[in-house]
Amino acid sequence: MSEIVQEVRKSKAAGAEEITIVKANGQRETFDPEKLKASLYHSGAAEEAIEQVMTHVLPELHDGMSTHDIYRHAFLVLQGISRPVARSYSLRRAVMDLGPSGFPFEDFVAEILRAKGFQCLTRQTVLGGCVSHEVDVVAYNDVKLMMVEAKFHNELGTKSDLKVVLYIKARFDDLKENVFDYGGKNRPITDSWLITNTKFTSTAIHYGLCQNLTMIGWNYPEKGSLQDMIEEERLHPITCLTTLSESEKNQLLSGGVALCSSVKSNPKILSTILGVNFGSQAVLNEINEL
Repeated sequence: MSEIVQEVRKSKAAGAEEITIVKANGQRETFDPEKLKASLYHSGAAEEAIEQVMTHVLPELHDGMSTHDIYRHAFLVLQGISRPVARSYSLRRAVMDLGPSGFPFEDFVAEILRAKGFQCLTRQTVLGGCVSHEVDVVAYNDVKLMMVEAKFHNELGTKSDLKVVLYIKARFDDLKENVFDYGGKNRPITDSWLITNTKFTSTAIHYGLCQNLTMIGWNYPEKGSLQDMIEEERLHPITCLTTLSESEKNQLLSGGVALCSSVKSNPKILSTILGVNFGSQAVLNEINEL
């Protein structure tokens, strides 16, 4: 444990005024250095790198500081230590930066499932037992037919709560009353998934487990989370690249290019969208590192 973290703990024990930070959803909470260390650890940072980040970040903390400012500071320090770890640390925000307008989240989910061997269709209108439903992703292979709800949040602090899960479960129950022609044969749904780019409340998780609903959040379940799926299938969004400016990322998104794998398979797309004078090599090197 770093000396500076120990000092923070000693200050708390001595009754010193605690530092309150502002979360993405506007709520305030007492800063906990262990949470920052945990997020760095899960990004693959070594103990020495974590200590360096903590040493730089903790002295700069002040009451009312936003979690975004803390993240940016930690990211910049990490970037100077290890760019691959910095990209991993920024992956969650990179997915959020895809946004509903630049590259819809359901399309991103479909790409992940295609990499897992499914055929996928997005934004399908399908008829349940009582009414029709808009389904974000229909994924199928010879064995499974999955209906997937892709719940996108553009604020890190937003969670999918019990009301969301109850609503989705009711829709899936209605869809189970029918059979569907996907893959050349009529068949019922075998799996119902709810995927979000943020988190679930504990009550939502409890209900989902009780109702046998597959729920995938950014870091839930412990194995097979959205972060795990992205990294296992190497479907990093271009928004995680440090060698592209925000303007260049937006240009690529507008041109329908959202995944690093798309650039890797067709490097010429960079000069096509960003101009013939764009230096592609640094971007391609960073993608190869991924």
